[in-house]
Amino acid sequence: LMRRINIKLKWFASHFFKRFVMGCTPPTVNDLCVLHLSDNFLVINKQCDIAINSESAEDHPITVASQLNHKFPNLADPSIMFGFRFCHRLDFSTSGVLCLALNKLAAKECMLAMNSRRVSKYYLALVHGHIQENSIQFDKPIGFDSRPEHTHKMCVADKDYCIQPRKATSKLIVLQRGTYNEKPATKVIFQLVTGRRHQLRVHSHEIGHTIVGDFTYSDRKDILPYRMFLHSYRIVVPTNLELLDITTDDPFTEDNPKNKWCSLETMPMN
Repeated sequence: LMRRINIKLKWFASHFFKRFVMGCTPPTVNDLCVLHLSDNFLVINKQCDIAINSESAEDHPITVASQLNHKFPNLADPSIMFGFRFCHRLDFSTSGVLCLALNKLAAKECMLAMNSRRVSKYYLALVHGHIQENSIQFDKPIGFDSRPEHTHKMCVADKDYCIQPRKATSKLIVLQRGTYNEKPATKVIFQLVTGRRHQLRVHSHEIGHTIVGDFTYSDRKDILPYRMFLHSYRIVVPTNLELLDITTDDPFTEDNPKNKWCSLETMPMN
């Protein structure tokens, strides 16, 4: 019980710091950034710290689904829960490209592309420490963390407490090495090959370079960053209806003082 209380206190302390010290305002129903809209697909730039949907209005008064229903009531389908068909998911703390299908055929086409591994997803991140390698491929299966006090976590399969592991493959390329808040950090781009829950967060943590601001996988210690520094940067979805190739701006630039990021070395791009 005391451990749960301590976790809750740390979580509230983190959100208090974000809102009242860093000046981060919570999302509103009007904060929806549209990247692409066609007859078949809607692609948005999801904010960080917002759930995609929720059955609890008390826990999540504003969700991506409520933003969508507010902005596009004419596109909502009353026959499905929350009104919209999400082609994939993003964690509460992850921002960036999020794709929705606007009809059953588009949803089927997107599902077929994902099941056949024809969809490419790229994520930007800042991680703690300097990664020495310029690129890494992760091929470590990921499963559920069965420890009672870690019910929301995932872990790699070689842990004794890992259950129901599934294949998980990610690719990492170092973009820059520098500092976050004057401490060593690395900016990377991930390519997500499989799509397990918390996959990039677990793989980063496993090599000793936890994502900056990841409250869960820092053992609830990394509470001062104003956000978790993981962003869905680009998605490519080839379908018979249309080719989606959507990219966002980089939110982790040096010119935003909240990022506290300073690049010291930029890797040459091949």
